[in-house]
Amino acid sequence: MASPPLPKVELRELGNTGLKLSCVGFGASPLGNVFGPVSDDEAIGSVREAFRRGINFFDTSPYYGGTLSKKVLGKSLKALSVPRSEYIVATKCGRYADGFDFSADRVTKSIDESLERLLLDYVDILQCHDIEFGSLDQTIPALKTLKEAGKIRFIGITGLPLGIFTYVLDRIPAGTVDVILSYCHFGINDSTLEDLLPYLKSKGVGIITGSPLAMGLLTELLAELLLSIVKRGKNISKLALQYSLSNKDISSVLVGMNSVIQVEENVAAAVELATIGKDEKTLAEVEAILKPVKNQTWRSGIQQS
Repeated sequence: MASPPLPKVELRELGNTGLKLSCVGFGASPLGNVFGPVSDDEAIGSVREAFRRGINFFDTSPYYGGTLSKKVLGKSLKALSVPRSEYIVATKCGRYADGFDFSADRVTKSIDESLERLLLDYVDILQCHDIEFGSLDQTIPALKTLKEAGKIRFIGITGLPLGIFTYVLDRIPAGTVDVILSYCHFGINDSTLEDLLPYLKSKGVGIITGSPLAMGLLTELLAELLLSIVKRGKNISKLALQYSLSNKDISSVLVGMNSVIQVEENVAAAVELATIGKDEKTLAEVEAILKPVKNQTWRSGIQQS
């Protein structure tokens, strides 16, 4: 008897790009040894398992591990031995191990370095990494030139303060930016991105989120506070990911992964959400505990330039 088909994560459209991203995205920062050493075998194995389970979106940055994440991800994607069109790669520019540089020259040099390290001819999305520290005057025109040259397919911006997205999108021609990546603002403890979703959709940009665990806040840092729930066998990390995945206006939720086990757990959480739904009872308990600090965790001002 044939084995049943392997459950895979769903694909979602990314704004007006025509791309369809896996709802769970593979955050490749851990491949840069950001959270501890990762062997090539572990990296290749996790990327292979992710792809096997329907994850087609991989995100990295020259900032992660001082470019190591890029090199390891590139090697791992090459090991898949599949057509380039079957996976989507996003990388970033402007933030590096030695600081920020959003000048046109550095952005242009950065993509050439990224393509070499990723072993690719183009990337699907190039994002300004934390644009609140950048300059629209130089960076956006440089990205448009790279898009025209075919080195990138779509332009994105990332940032922590939500106000930076309206600041940028209101000051550039419609359609210039294709994608935004917000982090730490769509999770159980902070869901303030939700108020911005209608605006972002009106601008036609694709929406990606990151840090569903709020950079670890919803794991180790809240263990004692949520101890009674954890003792009942409830997985706070899974609940947090499912919460972030539940809004389908968000195309993909990036999760850092560096092992086959992590891939399996994240895919299982997504499949469970799609087939059974969230654990509403436990979610209500967690939200009640976090209510005193709800939407206050990642308050940040806007640095404009």
